[in-house]
Amino acid sequence: MLDREEVLIERVANGGTVAHAADGRAVFVRHAVPGERVRIEFTEERAKFLRGDAVDVVSASEHRVKAPCPYAHADGCGGCDLQHVAAEYQPQWKAMLIAEQLRRVAHLEYEVTVQSVGDSLLGTRTRLRCAVDDMGHLAMRKSRSHELQSIAGCVVANPVFTEGFISTWDGAEEVEMRAIGDGPAFAVVTFEDGAQVTSDLDGLIDEEPRRSSVLVGKNRFRVSANSFWQSHELAPELLTKAVMKFAKPRPRETVIDLYAGVGLFTVPLAIAVGPEGHVTAIETSDAACADARRNVADLPQVSVVEKMVNRRQIMELVPADSIVVLDPPRNGAGIEVMKALAKALPRRIVYVSCDAATFARDIAVLRESGYELGDLEAFDLFPMTEHVELVGVLDRRP
Repeated sequence: MLDREEVLIERVANGGTVAHAADGRAVFVRHAVPGERVRIEFTEERAKFLRGDAVDVVSASEHRVKAPCPYAHADGCGGCDLQHVAAEYQPQWKAMLIAEQLRRVAHLEYEVTVQSVGDSLLGTRTRLRCAVDDMGHLAMRKSRSHELQSIAGCVVANPVFTEGFISTWDGAEEVEMRAIGDGPAFAVVTFEDGAQVTSDLDGLIDEEPRRSSVLVGKNRFRVSANSFWQSHELAPELLTKAVMKFAKPRPRETVIDLYAGVGLFTVPLAIAVGPEGHVTAIETSDAACADARRNVADLPQVSVVEKMVNRRQIMELVPADSIVVLDPPRNGAGIEVMKALAKALPRRIVYVSCDAATFARDIAVLRESGYELGDLEAFDLFPMTEHVELVGVLDRRP
């Protein structure tokens, strides 16, 4: 491995920033800001590129601030990568990342604005998944590593989780704390043998698994402990409004909700199309499907289908001229699903994504197949990280 080296930070990139080492190789640097001169400690060496951490700032950017988290440093927690970046600059940072991915992957020039959300970047996460160290304390993994960093708190998480950090979790492998909707916060505890329970934040195990009850707009959702729910406290309502604004479903229309989860978008879509329309919600998680069926119990125009989203399901369940809404996991829907979706010829596609790179990859497939990206909204729903939530709408070209 190379020694420490002083470099000039050139631009933002996935995984941090980009500079060039003395030998000409690109180096991806964490804990730096474009325009800075920093000394870096190399952490990984490949034939064509390097990775490193900024360990000393020689010339600081005006956008650099003191990280509010004591674990946000070289060889520390790998969870937040923008703790050292001023709050007002973080949306610009993310906008540059999105624009670069759209340009490089989707061959699309697009002016991107990332919307700030809420009054603070701290204390907004309603879900926090932690590992457990050998002493039974909660921990996070270091960047690009399985090595654990024990933590006594997390500044981006709901302050109610403080009790969970005080507790010990002997025998547990993972603890996800949840403060979703009504009722007290609780933990989903996974043990080393794979067993899973829910508990109070002090570790007292529940006799029956807990569920959350969440009001989004006028609609109430049941969310089981194993069902996905957005982590930012404002995300469900913001994303729902964006989806409905872009989808513009009309009475009697047919809508397909892919990766539907517990029905966050399914319910308002079904209300919009009315009893003579139809919404098919496709989801692979049995827990989420059970929740979705409960959440749409008063909406007979909804069918919940427990299946993987794949090429075959797209061809069977997506009719021509329908509206498709999809909110896949971070790795995206994938090229084969997108090809099948384009072949099915829906009239409109609303794509919700938490990863600019996979969003751009999937959008590129649709653009090659006769669809064009119209409006795009981006929300800073992952404060202190480079991640961002995107909602884009695509229509068939005339």
